[in-house]
Amino acid sequence: MKEILIIEDDASIAELERDYLEASDFQVTIAADGAKGQELALSKDFALIILDLMLPHVDGFAICRAVRREKDTPILMVSARREDVDKVRGLGLGADDYMVKPFSPAELVARVRAHIARFERLTGSQEAEVLLQGALEIRPAEHRVFVEGREVNLANKEFELLLFLARHPGLVFSRDVLYEKIWGQEAMGDTATVMVHVGRIREKIEPHPEKPIYIETVWGAGYRFTDLSKR
Repeated sequence: MKEILIIEDDASIAELERDYLEASDFQVTIAADGAKGQELALSKDFALIILDLMLPHVDGFAICRAVRREKDTPILMVSARREDVDKVRGLGLGADDYMVKPFSPAELVARVRAHIARFERLTGSQEAEVLLQGALEIRPAEHRVFVEGREVNLANKEFELLLFLARHPGLVFSRDVLYEKIWGQEAMGDTATVMVHVGRIREKIEPHPEKPIYIETVWGAGYRFTDLSKR
């Protein structure tokens, strides 16, 4: 049985989330403060972490940052704060998704299932595929990326987005399409998520992120992974 960690200081919300997840055959552990949640997240292996932003002792941003230094565990960030800056910051730190309270518990369960399924597909692939483009090397089966022989660490969605683009070199994808392909939901105007992840990927793989050679912006259309062999 897959275990979910809920880091949430509002007991009524945490218990509601737990009830829906347990009814969907998940095992659930709840941490009511940031310090305990971070300790559990780093010491145990969970299938997914549901992480509130506003927590006593250690906030959700700090926990997300600490987890991403050590683990690829999917992180679903939740908050009552609707400001785009919080969402952009959370995704920039490596969260896989962001939900604004109040939300439907059924939608939460659906997103949990989707993120776990994608993570398992990504990390469980037995393909011996290796994608090479210039100094960039992507190994899907190992969930690893190298630039000039040096390994770079990408968060789950960063890796998935890079891999999708790299498997379709030369094709232009709009932000809406990329959001739907990678996050599995209709974009509904949520293009900031894609922009943040592309920016983070560029910082990690591009020699000069301000002048990218791998992931190009096609103004008014979207993004394209460059086929260097045709240059």
